[in-house]
Amino acid sequence: MLHLRIFWELLRFDLLLALCGLKAVRHRVPRRSIEPQAEEVAAIRDAFAAVVPFYWKPVRCLQRSIVTARVMRRHGIPAEVVIGYRPSPFFSHAWVEVGGRVVNDSPAFQRRLQVLERLWADETSI
Repeated sequence: MLHLRIFWELLRFDLLLALCGLKAVRHRVPRRSIEPQAEEVAAIRDAFAAVVPFYWKPVRCLQRSIVTARVMRRHGIPAEVVIGYRPSPFFSHAWVEVGGRVVNDSPAFQRRLQVLERLWADETSI
């Protein structure tokens, strides 16, 4: 079921982005307040990695991060999407943090990039 949820969220991201723009993709995501379990975070991350090769188009960092955070938040994990950048030469990247720890990417991005925005950082539910 988790794999289907991830596939659905990837498709949903593409549809919302194409039809309504980024604002629709960014809307609040409900989550229950629970203490995140490392096993559950790892299971979602691993399921995502298993689904992506079957998606028909490349999944870029923003889509990957938003979908991962949405699925985690639906499972009660307080995930937030962080968008960072380096001004010169310009580079940007998005990743997911839970409790200040990068969970779907290299922690090097957290150290090397300036934070531009955090999505869902202080929202507990809709």
